[in-house]
Amino acid sequence: MNDERHNEDRRTEGERFWEAHYQKHERVWSGEANAVLVDVVASLPPGSALDLGCAEGGDALWLAQRGWQVTAVDVSATALHRAAAQAAAVGVAGRIDFQQHDLAHTFPSGSFDLVSAQYLQSPVAFPRARVLQRAASAVAGGGLLLVVEHASVAPWSWNQNQHQRFPTPEEVLATLALDREQWDIVLLGRPTRQAVGPNGATAQVADNLIAIRRHG
Repeated sequence: MNDERHNEDRRTEGERFWEAHYQKHERVWSGEANAVLVDVVASLPPGSALDLGCAEGGDALWLAQRGWQVTAVDVSATALHRAAAQAAAVGVAGRIDFQQHDLAHTFPSGSFDLVSAQYLQSPVAFPRARVLQRAASAVAGGGLLLVVEHASVAPWSWNQNQHQRFPTPEEVLATLALDREQWDIVLLGRPTRQAVGPNGATAQVADNLIAIRRHG
């Protein structure tokens, strides 16, 4: 019991929040890959990928099943355990390196042909601009950075401030502080989609989409 309390005290705020979130549910996400990732990456040759905020592994498994070697990162040990179990069940465990990181404090090493940050947003304090800058620095020459984020408030969101101003895709791109001569914009926009929330509720929501390629 004392060891459990000691471990709890050592957790960061982000780890405590997300671990509690996953432990409240047997499963949080559908297990399907994010639609934008599928659309953007399906035609790319497989290589090395970094999945930031991998949750229960939907994107990481989809990439691994298509030949990618994936480093999949999340702050929640529970989410990572579920993702690893599913990877083993479908036979791609050897293609995925699951790592626990609170990205506010630590970041995986290496460079990657694809760095994906899908909805890497949090209701607890999170230095998102700094994390995305590190994500960009982890893209190998010729590689792609794909950032997808919420750009509106869904009715079931933790954040019910309907008047919140979300940054534009151009503003998000600016926060990366890139040498624009070293990068090409592949996609930059704010599409809308039909989202499905708890208990089957649906709503039209907007996303920011930023896909940029580092020169080879």
